[in-house]
Amino acid sequence: MDSASLVEELQLRVRELEEALARERGGGQGQRARIERMSPEVTDSNPYSRLMALKRMGIVKDYEKICTFTVAVIGVGGVGSVTAEMLTRCGIGKLLLFDYDKVELANMNRLFFQPHQAGQSKVQAAEHTLRNINPDVQFEVHNYNITTVDNFQHFMDRISYGGLEEGKPVDLVLSCVDNFEARMAINTACNELGQTWMESGVSENAVSGHIQLIIPGESACFACAPPLVVAANIDEKTLKREGVCAASLPTTMGVVAGILVQNVLKFLLNFGTVSYYLGYNAMQDFFPTMAMKPNPYCNDKNCRKQQEAYKEKKAAQPKQVVVEQEEEIVHEDNDWGKQSSQT
Repeated sequence: MDSASLVEELQLRVRELEEALARERGGGQGQRARIERMSPEVTDSNPYSRLMALKRMGIVKDYEKICTFTVAVIGVGGVGSVTAEMLTRCGIGKLLLFDYDKVELANMNRLFFQPHQAGQSKVQAAEHTLRNINPDVQFEVHNYNITTVDNFQHFMDRISYGGLEEGKPVDLVLSCVDNFEARMAINTACNELGQTWMESGVSENAVSGHIQLIIPGESACFACAPPLVVAANIDEKTLKREGVCAASLPTTMGVVAGILVQNVLKFLLNFGTVSYYLGYNAMQDFFPTMAMKPNPYCNDKNCRKQQEAYKEKKAAQPKQVVVEQEEEIVHEDNDWGKQSSQT
């Protein structure tokens, strides 16, 4: 971490301590106290009552399990910041946030960040806001680019050992980045670790997006069917023109973040149907779905290894014997007014 980042982190910590002191003296707005256990009690002071109602309505069996999971969010921009906020409000156990960018006034057309946070690192600004929303959630933030050699190894270490219980892996990785280099880095790490992850994205014209569940060995990884830019090994930086930026709409990013977190909740809490791929076309209100099998000739060697491991796992499972039952043949009424059956 460079000196500028260290100073910024210390300044943020000082502000947090000042706010905590003000609350103790009764001069702050008052962050609520931590809650040790989720309660279904229906009161105005219970932040989890409406979430726990999912149990009473038969949607989720054990909603309180949400606080035992750890999710890593890479990219805290238009989709990632809203994703982190939704998971925080849902009561996730721990969030790991990765991003190297700073908040800019140009980001204000999106959700979550506010003008007074301009100049702060996205992960630290996000952590400060999210802690105020839900102090029950644990946060771990990393202000660096995961694609550099040194940072990539540290990124893999935190995915492997940064779970709610230190030394355990995270439960799910969410890619909310806006470039192919970072997506490939996440793909490489998750293939090597056998880590399940979800990829998301919004188009440059801001009117379409998608989410994708990637289970190494079982479903197609990002390298199995790469975009042309990746397949042709084109440097993304050469495609950008000076003075031209991608469009972005808070509506599209909010929709993509919403369906991403919905898929996360279904995956972690085991309810509903988890989508392997779900697209969104805002122009036609179209939501295509599909499932993609892994490419046996994928360029990622770890993807091919995961495919072999998955095949061996499937082969080792006991085969289910399907017993076909013969249908009872019922004859029509005969001349004697009786029915007979034959088996």
